[in-house]
Amino acid sequence: MVNLEKLWAEPRHVVVIAGGAVSGSEAAAVCAERGILAIVFEQNHRPYGKIEDGLPRWHDKLRSKEYALINENLDRSQILYVPRTLIGRDIPFEELHAQPGVSAVLLANGAWRDRPLGLEDVDRYVDRGLVYQNPFVYWFNHSDDRSYDGPQYRVADDAIVVGGGLASIDVIKILNLELYRNALAERGIHVSMVDLEHLGIPKTLQQHKLDQAQLGIAGATLYYRRRVRDMPIAFPRDQTPEQRAKTELVREKMVGILAQKYLVRVRDCHAAVAPVIEGERLAGLRFRKTEQRDGKLVEIAGSDYDVRAPLIVSSIGSVPEPMPGVPTRGELYDYTDWNTGALRGLRGVYGLGNVLTGKGNIKDSRDNAREVSQRTIEGYLGIGSMPPEHVLDETHEQRRLAAERVIDDAVRVTPATPEQIRLIVERVQARWREVGYTGDYSAWVAAHPPS
Repeated sequence: MVNLEKLWAEPRHVVVIAGGAVSGSEAAAVCAERGILAIVFEQNHRPYGKIEDGLPRWHDKLRSKEYALINENLDRSQILYVPRTLIGRDIPFEELHAQPGVSAVLLANGAWRDRPLGLEDVDRYVDRGLVYQNPFVYWFNHSDDRSYDGPQYRVADDAIVVGGGLASIDVIKILNLELYRNALAERGIHVSMVDLEHLGIPKTLQQHKLDQAQLGIAGATLYYRRRVRDMPIAFPRDQTPEQRAKTELVREKMVGILAQKYLVRVRDCHAAVAPVIEGERLAGLRFRKTEQRDGKLVEIAGSDYDVRAPLIVSSIGSVPEPMPGVPTRGELYDYTDWNTGALRGLRGVYGLGNVLTGKGNIKDSRDNAREVSQRTIEGYLGIGSMPPEHVLDETHEQRRLAAERVIDDAVRVTPATPEQIRLIVERVQARWREVGYTGDYSAWVAAHPPS
């Protein structure tokens, strides 16, 4: 339990943080270690972000380790955690930014909005043949929760996934794993999702003296507009031509192993160009073949053909949700300094982590001090011998380095006076009363455990 009166015993800097997951918790920990009062506003009960809601549930060990890391960061005497509070909805951003005594506002609220598929009128058919990645993965992770009241999805055979990054591979694995788990259950064979993902589909079938043909499952297909070798997985920067060629071969190898272990199908060099509509549903997509010419992606005229599917999942990226009062440029917030994440026209406001990059995967970060290794990516995808848990240590280190740069820049202003701090803490206490939080972080997370 925090001794609040000690917080305003002397002048100190006050930093407000939107979002308590990887980037937000690391920034809060850096603040606490430097004697800065950090106030973390989290939109959910729990601060685990994409780890809980966007990372497929077969990553059970990865999730447990991440929960522990975030809890360790946030359970400190100089951090005030404020759950169930979305900046821009429950508290106006402008009020926080203008609050006397606040040295900086750090936006670590992540990338939760799906990038549009971009075909004419296609969004009219959301939940009528079209599903976007973020709600789909959220459903997959939480549909068995007693409190879940969100949309329900039926995993259909021969579905289409449009994408190409790690998140789209997660999506297509969800589809195939669910198809085979359901088919096995219909035969009285009950297999956990974690075991099925770990062992793979063919070996699981072999254990029960079955094969793909007997179950009659076609499986899902991933359509990617570039070549497999161009997929944004395992991509070190600043490569020589020889290193780049080796990386391209690694990507092709990875996708080949994914196809063997999870029976996914990949169609590269296919760009979706139009919806196929039947009645009031999206019944498929029209694809146009592409090729690389002089390093550029070119669509091939006259190569269009239609692919019908009972379900289409768009997985082409995630971007930050707009926040009233925060300037945007295109899909992202409008930054003047990509090194610190400083926002245009807003003194003392910075973006961190996925809100800066517009990506939504656990490993994505513009601030990589070291590139994520091939072995780590293979572990994450479930096709290597190395477990993926250590990617968290690397990711947290990267986010901490980014937070240190931001905080170094942010605290060049005069610290808050004791009276200003007292008024800020009283506002926090008022919000605690509204949401039913007592100020005891450990007790709160124990009372609201992840499902």
